[in-house]
Amino acid sequence: MTVLAISKILVFFGVVLALTPPLGAFMKRVFSREKTFLDPVLLPAENLIYRVTGIDPDEDQSWKTWTIAMLAVNTAGLVALYVIQRLQAFLPLNPNGFGAVAPDLAWNTAVSFTTNTNWQSFSGESTLSHFTQMVGLAFQNFLSAATGIAVAVAVIRGLAREKAKGIGNFFVDCTRALLWVLLPVSLLAALFFVSRGVVQNFQKDVTITTVEGAGQKIAQGPVASQEAIKMFGTNGGGFFNANSAHPYENPTPGTNFVQTVLIFAIGAALTRTLGLMTGSPRHGWAVFSAMALLFLSGAFAAAWAEQAGNPVHQKLGVASAPTEGGTGGNMEGKEVRFGITDSALFATVTTDASCGAVNSMHDSFTPLGGLVLLANMATGEVIFGGVGAGLYGIFIFIVLTVFIAGLMVGRTPEYLGKKIEAHEVKLAMLSVLVLTVAILGFTALAAVTKAGLAGLNNKGPHGFSEMLYAYTSGAGNNGSAFAGLSANTLFYNLTLGIDMFLGRYFMLIPILAIAGSLAGKRKLPASAGTFPVTGPVFTVLLVSIVLIVGALTFFPAFSLGPVVEHLLMSEGQLF
Repeated sequence: MTVLAISKILVFFGVVLALTPPLGAFMKRVFSREKTFLDPVLLPAENLIYRVTGIDPDEDQSWKTWTIAMLAVNTAGLVALYVIQRLQAFLPLNPNGFGAVAPDLAWNTAVSFTTNTNWQSFSGESTLSHFTQMVGLAFQNFLSAATGIAVAVAVIRGLAREKAKGIGNFFVDCTRALLWVLLPVSLLAALFFVSRGVVQNFQKDVTITTVEGAGQKIAQGPVASQEAIKMFGTNGGGFFNANSAHPYENPTPGTNFVQTVLIFAIGAALTRTLGLMTGSPRHGWAVFSAMALLFLSGAFAAAWAEQAGNPVHQKLGVASAPTEGGTGGNMEGKEVRFGITDSALFATVTTDASCGAVNSMHDSFTPLGGLVLLANMATGEVIFGGVGAGLYGIFIFIVLTVFIAGLMVGRTPEYLGKKIEAHEVKLAMLSVLVLTVAILGFTALAAVTKAGLAGLNNKGPHGFSEMLYAYTSGAGNNGSAFAGLSANTLFYNLTLGIDMFLGRYFMLIPILAIAGSLAGKRKLPASAGTFPVTGPVFTVLLVSIVLIVGALTFFPAFSLGPVVEHLLMSEGQLF
């Protein structure tokens, strides 16, 4: 790797690290209902929402009531988005006259954006009206992100409270996530993007005549507003099919850097919120450190693999693309204005954070580069992760870590003074198994059915990677793709929709059950046999558990895909 590449990754990480304490402390104040500088403006709006909807903000909900409220709100959003797509021909802000979205695609898209996955089996600029993009998709970007933050806060309360029956109020948590966290930053980010050249209008597509005399359609629409929440809410759904590789979404290296930082901002900051709300700041930093180790390992590995390039091309004497400070890198599927390092960094961050936005073609990465992206998602999106999803995802591995540590010392494991018993461990493993069954089960089904194989753009191990990547992305609520897969078919629209639904809600229910169980327990004072969750030993053990669980579960599948492809590429065979 070049010095410039290493420097870019470290500078990015430094900015994320600097933002973590203030944003994390701010969210702690928001969800603890302490005073913030935004209160004079937002408190009246919050109270008005409660009066109009009849919500009692002082109600403390049990985990079951909290979960039912969350599922009800998200189900209503899913149905609303499906209806909007099916009726978009009759709705306003449709200057291009797009008709109704097909039923199976509408189902897939509705589930995708409701679950914060934002998988797109369509080209946004040629399928959806401005109304559907702005009112349907962008609204779900906010709601799904707010839901993730609310779940994370409920989990933290379960750890922080003692002998309590409730874990908070979903409606209050969701409202505060929207008003205090997502809206202000998204507004500022949208204004920044507009100032840098990102499009924001309601115009009809423009047709121009190129220098060759051919006609070319230039898509228009409210792009900047969707771009802001797409990144900050780790949604990832692009207004254009090319997503953040499109110059109207991501025109400069400056906008690219800001977008990358926005993806990690909330996921990283929630570790600080965890430490402050539980009264153990050092534990929050230990969790942050575990995520940071995993991120940096993946970022350096992906950048190295892409800078190393394709040995087949090098042996044949094919002209290779220049890298930062050298030659020979893999520029296939990457934008020249970003280059290899910025593309590899963006790809690592977006697959770490269940975002799904892309500024390059993941299908064109080297086998090892693609393996890094697959592995990031297969961990359960716990490397900072999506908004809230990273924290409640790593929470599962923390439960397993302290359980294993307890077995090592021969006593009942404890986590921040709460006993971790068989009930919590079973629920944690249930959450892990949901992802495993969804990913491997649907990949196996696609690999042995004509409908699944029909969508492949490549044969051999790379074709298998395309299928595995799709269902890993869906269950992990990521949304990015090895875009060689033709997924807009009845088979993939239905199965990926179910895959995304399982990966979101069937994983959340056990996690909320654990939070409710822990909230009702009393805290025990630390003793000589208590395993500390605040130091480097805990951090290393947590990272090890994440890697071991991922390796044991998915390495055989990885071996059939990117690992085999890399070995065959070294022998001169490409797919």
